[in-house]
Amino acid sequence: MSNRPSITAAERTPDQTNDEVAAKARKTLIPLLFIYMLGTLCLQAFNLVFQQVGADVGAAGQASLITAVPGVVLGIVCFVYGSLCDFSSLKRMTMFGLVLLWAGSLLGFVLHGSLLEIIVFRAIQTAGFQAAGSVYLVIVARYLHAGRKLLYFGMFTAAYQLATAIGVVSGGVVSAIDWSYLFLIPMASILVVPTLLANLPHTTGKAAHVDVPGFIIFALAVLQLTLFFSDLHWPLLVGSIVTFAVFAVYIGRARDPFITPAFFHNTRWWKAVALMFLFYFTNFSITPLYNAMGASIYGMTSAQVSLVLLPALIIATVSGTSSGAIVGRLGRRTTITLGASLMCLGTLSAAFSVLAGPVALAICIALFYGGMAMLYSPTVDTVLGTLPAEQSGRGVGMNDLAMQGAGSIGIAIFGTPIATNSLSGGNMATNLIGATGAAANYTNLLLIYAAIMVFAIIWFRVNSRSIYAEGTTESEK
Repeated sequence: MSNRPSITAAERTPDQTNDEVAAKARKTLIPLLFIYMLGTLCLQAFNLVFQQVGADVGAAGQASLITAVPGVVLGIVCFVYGSLCDFSSLKRMTMFGLVLLWAGSLLGFVLHGSLLEIIVFRAIQTAGFQAAGSVYLVIVARYLHAGRKLLYFGMFTAAYQLATAIGVVSGGVVSAIDWSYLFLIPMASILVVPTLLANLPHTTGKAAHVDVPGFIIFALAVLQLTLFFSDLHWPLLVGSIVTFAVFAVYIGRARDPFITPAFFHNTRWWKAVALMFLFYFTNFSITPLYNAMGASIYGMTSAQVSLVLLPALIIATVSGTSSGAIVGRLGRRTTITLGASLMCLGTLSAAFSVLAGPVALAICIALFYGGMAMLYSPTVDTVLGTLPAEQSGRGVGMNDLAMQGAGSIGIAIFGTPIATNSLSGGNMATNLIGATGAAANYTNLLLIYAAIMVFAIIWFRVNSRSIYAEGTTESEK
């Protein structure tokens, strides 16, 4: 038996205390990921069956709001939660999110007789589960060493892809019984509460003022901008511009704003976060595009299309999980270029395969999703690497906002031509593969998607030297 006196909490050095906090925080990563997966699974399940849900409550014409409104909420809370992680207790934030998640789940299961009730409770669920996702990313950025960060960023995108795959299948299965049971899926998060309570950091390590007015102004500006791209109602764009201008004046004059003008003067960060915007611009619209192709060209149901997409999402799960190892062998710059090239190849090959059959299209979408999952980890690490550690939460929030905002803008732009075949009249698709009508429309859209990815790759290669200019070793690049 040792005779050494035990060290009291008061006698611990700051380094010892920080190491203990970091060790406990790492124990929460898998439970947090579990909650995020449950929320994403529920989100994707409802995305698959929202038309059936709308028809059942007598609001088929407005059924898309079941997806659109929670999407707007998700974009806002991604930023707010991520930013609050720099100022607030991670434990309190996570538990607050869980309470929202459980409330939305139970109330949605009991009260779902109208479209408004479904939208409100789905929005509450979405706001709830994203807290776990934001806290997960901040813990990875703040408490893990460089080599481990890439692994856990990869696990995050792999979990998203896996939850999407399960959600697509479960949405079809559960809706055949009663779609209201989908609301209850996130209640399984109760299982991980004891681990979270025991290990989540309770403070950020510093006392800080929470800038409530700043958050409200910025969230209002983002809300108006997102709704504009969802509905193209021009007064919303004007209102968003005015609100952003008010926000700029506010952070320039406020005594202790949550984000300062200096944050936006970081050109390395601007260039890096633009990558997220470009890479994920087509994220929300690629699945509806494939669904439309399956229905219009091959007479497939949404359930059948989901089975075509399933192998691609499983491949994306493997790609995301392996992305850390790939970066370790190839470096961030090469891995990002490879992932973006696979996305480009997937859309370009799909453009030439519109009439080749569902199997050919399944292979093409696998390239796209596999590339997207591969580049997530090194791109997030690149974005956060342009910021100091004390701004990691705001970096995560802005990064998530760029991803969600890009997807929302993309679906707003491409949603109409997907639904109306408004790009079917050009000669490009006809000259390439002999496609006409709806097939020509989809071919032209896929060629546009490929062109966007070519631009993203060029942007990255041109700006990568300045993005990695400071504090990055050659092996890390």
